[in-house]
Amino acid sequence: MTMSRARGLSVTAVLILVILFRAGEARPDDVGGGTPPLPQVTLATFDVDATPPVGAAMAYGPAVKAADLQLRCRGVVIQGAGDAIVLCAIDWIGVGNAAHDAFRAGLAEAAGTTPARVAVHALHQHDAPHADFTAEKLLADMGVKDHPRFDGDFHRAVIAKAAAAIKEALPTAKSVTHAGFGRAEVAQIASNRRLVGPDGTFVAWRGSATKDVTIKGWPEGTIDADLAALVFYSGDDALAVITSYATHPMSYYRTGVPGPDFPGIARFLRSQDLPGALHLHFTGAGGNIAAGKYNDASPSNRVVLATRLAAGMRSAFDVAARNKKPLTAVDIGWGSVPVVLASREGLGVEKLSEEVRGKPDRGTFAPIDALAFATRAQEKHAIDITCLKVGSARMLHLPGELFVEYQLAARQMRPDLDVFMAAYGDYGPGYIGTAGAYAQGGYEVLPTSSFVGPEAEVSLLEAIGELLEVAK
Repeated sequence: MTMSRARGLSVTAVLILVILFRAGEARPDDVGGGTPPLPQVTLATFDVDATPPVGAAMAYGPAVKAADLQLRCRGVVIQGAGDAIVLCAIDWIGVGNAAHDAFRAGLAEAAGTTPARVAVHALHQHDAPHADFTAEKLLADMGVKDHPRFDGDFHRAVIAKAAAAIKEALPTAKSVTHAGFGRAEVAQIASNRRLVGPDGTFVAWRGSATKDVTIKGWPEGTIDADLAALVFYSGDDALAVITSYATHPMSYYRTGVPGPDFPGIARFLRSQDLPGALHLHFTGAGGNIAAGKYNDASPSNRVVLATRLAAGMRSAFDVAARNKKPLTAVDIGWGSVPVVLASREGLGVEKLSEEVRGKPDRGTFAPIDALAFATRAQEKHAIDITCLKVGSARMLHLPGELFVEYQLAARQMRPDLDVFMAAYGDYGPGYIGTAGAYAQGGYEVLPTSSFVGPEAEVSLLEAIGELLEVAK
């Protein structure tokens, strides 16, 4: 990625402080140490249907029609380097708070590992379910019944189905002999949603789609144009292709029809190119990134965007194949740093409870979303920030709708490593902007969208620095 793509990072000054403050304090639990690894690395894959039936709640209303292309919950289980490691991606808008805990616990039990070694991420498609068991319980305790978005029976059934699939897959796990990492630029998808003038003030907003010629004409802005691919091989055969790209994944939505949007179509196209491998895609730090510059919400443009993304996936895979290297258990590691994110100033539990009782649910986000996170924050609940090590690759796992500047900062921390990121882990915090963005204003940093404040930046950069073993 060229430096022009990373102009105007608001986190640079904080990053320098983090590096100085955290020098020598990195403490991933077994990256470079810990339990002696087993000699053989194995990989099991799982893939289950996560599509809500007609009538089931989604993020913006019930499903009114059967899906043409299923939502999937899929992932990998890596064994042979200490306790098993599980990566899971699901085609839902979000999995937050106690639902995220339950997902990790269910998959951990099935894989014979601990929740701290499980990463669960939503891809964030909008015609899809929203799971939050904290919100579900709060609504039940308050006697509020008009928020079907959080009825969790279907969500729990998918967790059970994924756990059963893991148990079934483990006996057929395959040996991993090699791994490769690659990057490729994706053209004409990502653009920054927040249009900021030369003086640094917020000017306008460019969402997932726009027909305004003036707004479309603004530059892409700060993005990460690169798609990352980590590939596991058994001999010459690719077993799993893990990809990540930072953008909101919507071309159009609120259709009432469940669907994985253009990332799901791109993933399907790649599965036709390479049918023997599991294609596991994650959304990177795309909280302030979308396809608005290149998307007018016309249905036909969904396939255009999918084709562009699939081309980037293919190119990154080709680079990874050229970088293929032997892999042993000592090349695999996992780090975990718990972070307590305080709720935003002004998000009072009592006030939010009154709003929940007085207002019908309008979809993601609403007062119940803020209340669920504020309740957890009040209890000092920690969110695990984690990192998978595979050779020179480092895959970071972060919560919420994270701004792309965090992903760019992580890459700058360790340019000697192949750093990439999955966001939309624990969806509880909502949007997580940079400290500077909160002063600018705009949709993503309003109290109704972001349930944390500017101080979250330091906490997250410190955790990233620890996991990447930042040195003085």
